[in-house]
Amino acid sequence: MCGIAGWVSFERDLRIEQATLDDMTETMSCRGPDDRGTWVVEHAALGHRRLAVIDLPGGRQPMSVETPDGAVAMVYSGETYNFGELREELYGRGHRFLTDSDTEVVLHGYLEWGEAVADRLNGMYAFAIWDSRVDTLVMIRDRMGIKPFYYYETPDGVLFGSEPKAILANPIALPTVTMDGVREMFAFVKSPGHAVWDGMNEVVPGTMVTVSRAGLRTRQYWSLQTLPHTDDRETSVAHVRELLDDIVRRQLVADVPRCTLLSGGLDSSSMTAIAAEQLAEVGETVRSFSVDFVGQTEHFIPDALRDAPDTPFVHDVAKRSRTDHRDIVLDSELVADPAARRQMLIARDIPEGVGDIDTSLYLLFKEIRKHSTVALSGESADEVFGGYKWFFDPKVREANTFPWLVRYDDHFGDDRDILTPELMAELNMDEYVQDSYDSAVACIDRLDGESDFEWRMRKICNLHLTRFVRILLDRKDRASMAVGLEVRVPYCDHRLVEYVYNTPWSLKTFDGKEKSLLRAAAHDVLPQSVIDRVKSPYPSTQDPKYAVVLQQQCKELLSDRSHPVFGLISPDWLSRAVSVDTPQVTPMSRRGLERTLDVAAWMGIYKPTLKLS
Repeated sequence: MCGIAGWVSFERDLRIEQATLDDMTETMSCRGPDDRGTWVVEHAALGHRRLAVIDLPGGRQPMSVETPDGAVAMVYSGETYNFGELREELYGRGHRFLTDSDTEVVLHGYLEWGEAVADRLNGMYAFAIWDSRVDTLVMIRDRMGIKPFYYYETPDGVLFGSEPKAILANPIALPTVTMDGVREMFAFVKSPGHAVWDGMNEVVPGTMVTVSRAGLRTRQYWSLQTLPHTDDRETSVAHVRELLDDIVRRQLVADVPRCTLLSGGLDSSSMTAIAAEQLAEVGETVRSFSVDFVGQTEHFIPDALRDAPDTPFVHDVAKRSRTDHRDIVLDSELVADPAARRQMLIARDIPEGVGDIDTSLYLLFKEIRKHSTVALSGESADEVFGGYKWFFDPKVREANTFPWLVRYDDHFGDDRDILTPELMAELNMDEYVQDSYDSAVACIDRLDGESDFEWRMRKICNLHLTRFVRILLDRKDRASMAVGLEVRVPYCDHRLVEYVYNTPWSLKTFDGKEKSLLRAAAHDVLPQSVIDRVKSPYPSTQDPKYAVVLQQQCKELLSDRSHPVFGLISPDWLSRAVSVDTPQVTPMSRRGLERTLDVAAWMGIYKPTLKLS
């Protein structure tokens, strides 16, 4: 795992731009605290910050190979889990290696297969290759979008980086946000390729972008395909378990301390239990970590999302799988600390988070990093196996919009009302969301003979795998890499995603519950309490002191009506929200307070130019 940055210019000599490349590269220091490197030729400049995980002494970057026709250099972020097999194949084709790193394998894979190397990779990755043989930059991102990757087209080339901040460190890129950027920040739809910042784009997952003197070209090398599923229940369950065993085994490979994130839910518990069995075979013990808030387990109050606290289930799994477990217990005042919010905003570059959930995730990762460098997460299993409660809601199933938005306001609060009335009128958010939904659904293929009900569920599953999951993966990556922690996501292995996506809904729910295939596949390694547990999302603090702190911080913000935040946020709405007695602060008001503080902090950090007309 690492951070990459770079610049291609066909009209200037980048050998005199070392200082700018250094500035771009250093913005990625949190992603790569162990080493740094740059590689510069006349028209290409590559920067790299390294988090050493595999082959600690030998995996330095940028990495290059001299060929008879010119140098080929690469900067790489992520992990390729099948690099061992690829290495053997390439060795048989005459390639020789100087290191044991997966980076070198990917580079030689490009030398052997060109852009088609992407089809052979299993992993999470974002990498850029400058091929001086043809003066072309090739940028490739993993299929599910686990690793972030951005670019900014210039009149004579391109800037790129793991995060927008790397690009914005170059004077060519201006920190401007237009109306479309504001729409994207508040829509909660994750439009493919949209980066919020004007002129900037994401490399779409499963896509490669090439830049040459002829211009910029994009090509999709992978997408989620609709295919018939012919396996019966027993075969399907067995194949899911076979895939999970292989995926976890591959993703446990590291030359540094590793652990699992354990919430006590079906997803993380299955992953942790399988990892524990595999490591026990070689005499090792899994480390596991969970998050909680001070007093929450003892004084938990059930709500619409969470029926019970996580901790008892976590401890059941830790006991059964004999993990070396540690609870990370956070104080709500620490979660509300402006310094923690600021660090998470710097990590994410834009204020589109979910309040205390984002900040507590950052604090959790920060604590875990003291003990481990690599963590396995249960993220994305709900999207793959159909785990959210709203999958079973008739209103959601019939809605002509993104499924998570139907009940989002009830659970998290509609924060659009915090915007000024004038801005809301200009944004026309309903139309923006509807257009985004219609575009997404138009890309989904229906199986011949598929019933109307199965077609509705296919659309819901597809939207979660191509839109919703990318929101969560981006949050996970930014929060973890902000502290130099590599988080791997086994449930995002494309083989598992493709297989389960095409199983019919009746098979995904054959036992009358959510995630039936996963529950059956991991049944033998789980405690009964987890097998019987219903879906419960990542925890949120219930401490009323948290809302008190939010209101106080917003009152201080209101004392300066000239603050630029009020170009977006309605001071009248904020005045009403801070005057409410704290026990009566609704989820909607709390969400609005969090978003207001996020936007204000973001403006202070990035000083964006807003073009709202």
